[in-house]
Amino acid sequence: MILLTWVSYDQYIQQTMQISAMWNHSIDLNLIYVALQYLCEGDVNLAIQLLSVFEQWKSRDNNEQNYKKRMTAFLEKRCCNHNINLFFMFCAKETVNAIKWSTLVTVHMGLPFVKDDKKLAKYVKNTVYVP
Repeated sequence: MILLTWVSYDQYIQQTMQISAMWNHSIDLNLIYVALQYLCEGDVNLAIQLLSVFEQWKSRDNNEQNYKKRMTAFLEKRCCNHNINLFFMFCAKETVNAIKWSTLVTVHMGLPFVKDDKKLAKYVKNTVYVP
């Protein structure tokens, strides 16, 4: 497990972990991070609402199945986090825009959490965050 600790990530790590704990660590940490930083500008309450609506959207109208049909287009652009890709399909009206956004965030800006996010959640839960 690797946690990138660049300054741009540091300001959202504690908030990300708090939201993750509220969801019983069932949501991808990178998804929470993206919602917080890029869509909600650090507003925790807004991020929680957005993630709640997204979770509902995911299970309706075969949205996850629709993503699976388009998954290859995301993977060709090196967007390998399926949760982020599906989230941008939720945010964008067109798949082309979803791919562009996912590419921008995943490849160009980067995501701070890599593999074993649940182990990280347990580790961070037992440590003190010092900015």
